[in-house]
Amino acid sequence: MPAAEPAVSGTTRWPQQEDDDGMVRLTLLLIVAVLALVVYALVDCLFTDSYEVRGLPKSLWLLVIALTPPFGPIAWLLAGRPRRTVNGAALWHPAGTALRRGRREVAPDDDPEFLRGLAARTREDERRRRDEERRRRETAGDSDTTEG
Repeated sequence: MPAAEPAVSGTTRWPQQEDDDGMVRLTLLLIVAVLALVVYALVDCLFTDSYEVRGLPKSLWLLVIALTPPFGPIAWLLAGRPRRTVNGAALWHPAGTALRRGRREVAPDDDPEFLRGLAARTREDERRRRDEERRRRETAGDSDTTEG
């Protein structure tokens, strides 16, 4: 018995065609998701400092991520990416906890030590300027008395 033709051409689809379209959409969605994961992992690896990368050297991680999707990016996220704390700093560092206990970077205008040094240099420059000015006046005064 021959298969039934749709009543109006183009309005009714065969069940097999609907399944195929769904599979094509699902496949395209998975491809886009894997590509997005690869791009995210590559960018994350590129912008991670080399000393923070775990497991493999950074250049090898880049190759693993690019050449073995989706396993490379997943491995990067689980085993290569540095662990982060709540504030975004790395938990692990080759220097150990000494880095985390180190002095926090501050802007020069907020650093009291820098401001003290700046004030001392300013006072020293001012003293030198006054001394030079006094010497010029003295040498100018000496030349006036020797001529007269």
